[in-house]
This record gives sequence, structure tokens and C-alpha cells, in this order.
Amino acid sequence: MTVNLADIRDAQRVLQSIIIPTPIISDDRLSKEIGANANLKAECLQKSGSFKIRGAYNKISRLTEDEKKRGVIAASAGNHAQGVALAATLNNIKSTIVLPEFAPLTKIIATKNFGGEVVLYGNTFDEAVAHSRELQQKHGYTYVHAFDDELVIAGQGTIGLEMAEALPDLTMVIVPIGGGGLISGIATAVKSLNPNIRVIGVQAENAAWVNPSLKAGHAVMAEMGQTIADGIAVKSPGKLTLPIIRENVDEVVEVSEEEIARAIYFCVQNNRLVVEGAGAAGLAALLAKKISVTPDDTVCAVLCGGNIDANLLARVLEQVLVRQGRYIMLKLLVLDRPGMLATLLNKVAETRANVIEVFHRRAMWLAPLGRVGIEMLLEVRDNDHARDVQTYLESAGYHVEREGQGDWEE
Repeated sequence: MTVNLADIRDAQRVLQSIIIPTPIISDDRLSKEIGANANLKAECLQKSGSFKIRGAYNKISRLTEDEKKRGVIAASAGNHAQGVALAATLNNIKSTIVLPEFAPLTKIIATKNFGGEVVLYGNTFDEAVAHSRELQQKHGYTYVHAFDDELVIAGQGTIGLEMAEALPDLTMVIVPIGGGGLISGIATAVKSLNPNIRVIGVQAENAAWVNPSLKAGHAVMAEMGQTIADGIAVKSPGKLTLPIIRENVDEVVEVSEEEIARAIYFCVQNNRLVVEGAGAAGLAALLAKKISVTPDDTVCAVLCGGNIDANLLARVLEQVLVRQGRYIMLKLLVLDRPGMLATLLNKVAETRANVIEVFHRRAMWLAPLGRVGIEMLLEVRDNDHARDVQTYLESAGYHVEREGQGDWEE
């Protein structure tokens, strides 16, 4: 069986009263930046926080009574876990979900809250998959694959129908790729409706199997590295998804961790949307100018998930602020006398910079006797303002050094 438009329309009927028809947001700021009509499909607002409920429910709702009694099992990097748990609960079915041991705590807790029994196993998604297959054989569960299943792919394809219906002039869709189920469904839908629509896939550089596989003519395992896009950190394609990608996807590009972080920040700052790393990958490719567009293009990038841990989100936002020159660290010496720190901070206040943190150093810096080392983390408007602050302090008699952003070995 291959997935076709009729399968996707059938899935749309099944899901009609189950899912949220998520909004498509016209993004004027992004449009100016890329020089085309840019839109964002906010699937991060979907039930369970990602698109996964679509495919999971389309699959689980069609199980036989015997299969429902035995329950379902799935392996997931996080989002599929929540989708399966919610879909199973809606159908009064027991679900067991295997997640990697280092899955984000947010996703583990959410999966439990949706009614799933969580098993933590392995360091990677693929190790979790292997264990889930063992449990399936042992207990007779029905397996709900994250991407290599026709009904799951058809369910994800309903996003393509929604985009095509809402944007009659649509010329390009941009879709993150993990195992390939999402892009397989969307590409099948939009290409069936209009073969001229370009479908662009996006992978994280540290989890990229598509281009090597297409070049080799067969599935190639990705060389996995650390990525904040854990939702698309998959080593290899499915048997179903790679042929669909080869046939229906026009191009696949890869984005760096810094580019993904910038896209997460962009969504928060400009669209008031919380998006996880995987969900931001398509937008990251647009912002990084890795996809060629023309002024006549109507582009829609899928923000496929919003399940990001709050601590990671805070770190991402802070790091982007540093890279944009909004946060700076200044290092200088003052006399070791009462009032010297207050005098320095008053000078900073005169520049309209905002003090975030102050570190008062003696022994750690081996500061000259009679002097104290001061480190200040300041919030400024931009790099020009940062230079003005440094110049002003130097004119006031301070020797100022601006700390770099760090050159960490991976």
C-alpha cells in the first residue's frame, strides 16, 4: 500500500472533531527578511503540543477490538509519545511508551499526563525503538510507529491539505525531517493538489541522513551529534518514507544549532509562539537564507512542535541575546575602597545599559593589591550601544575589556 490523496482525505474526516485546525500566521517581519510572502503553520499549538496526534489517532482509532484490548506501544523522542498516549486515551486503550533516558523532562511528564505508561531506555531514539520491539513481542502490543506507517503518514498529510486550502497561492512548503513521516504526508498531499508546489525538507546538521541516502541510492545511517532539535534526531529513514521523499521532495537542506536557536528566538520575539528545536528547523533554514525564494513565492513553514523544556528555552533565548550583542560581559579593575563599585554602576547607568549581574573578584583573578576585579553582565540595545558603553567607561578613566562569546570545543 502507498499513501495517496484519498487516504489523506479519509484521515481528515477521521480527525475532524479530534484535532485543532491550527492557524496559519502571516509573518510580515519574515516576509521582509526573505523577500517573499512568508507564512507559518503553527502546529506547535496542536493538542499534545505537536502534529503527532494526527497520525497516532488515525492509526489507533482503526485498530480491531482485539488489538485495542491488547494495548499499543510506541518508541519516541518525545512528541510521538504524547501523541500516542493521548490518542490511546481518547480511544480507551492502554499505551506503553519507550523514551530515551535523556528525553526532555517536559515530554516525559506530559506523556504520563496524557495517560501513557512511560519506560525510559537507551541513550538514543534507535535504542528506545529496539527495546519497544522487545516489549511488543513479549506482551503482544500493537506497534504504533513514529513515521514508517501508511496510516500515520496519511494523518500527518492532513497538514498539507490545511495549508493548501488556506493558501490558494501557495508555491512552497518547508517541513522539518526526522524519520520522514511528516514530510511524506505533506508532500503527498500538496503535490497531488498542485505538482508545482515546491516541497523543501530541513534536517539538523547533527542528525542528517536524507542527502547522504539520496546520493547513495539507499538508506544511510546519519552520523549523530548533539542537537537541540531532539524531535528530529533520527538516525535513518523508514522503508516507506525514503522512496516518498525521493519522489516528492524537491530539496533538503541542513541547519546548524545556532541557526535553530535563532529561529526559536524569532518565534518567541516576533510571533509570541513557543517552538521547540525540531519545530523551528524550517524557519531556521529560511532565516539562514538556505532556501532560494522569489518575490512571487508564497511560502509556508511548518512549526511542527512546541514541546521545549523551560530551562532549555531560557538558555536558548539568553545565548541568542549574547550572539546578537544584546548581552555583553565587561571586565575591569576599580580601587578597593568603599563606594568604588557604586561609582562604577552610576557610570553604567548614565549609558542607559541595564545591569543583569555583577561579580566582585579578588583572589580568583589575582587582582593587583589594592584593586578589585569587576565583571558586569549588561543588557544593551545592540552592538553599537555596547561600543558606546565601553567607550564611555574608558573616557571615565576605567580600563575595560569586553569578554568574548567563548570558543568551546565540541
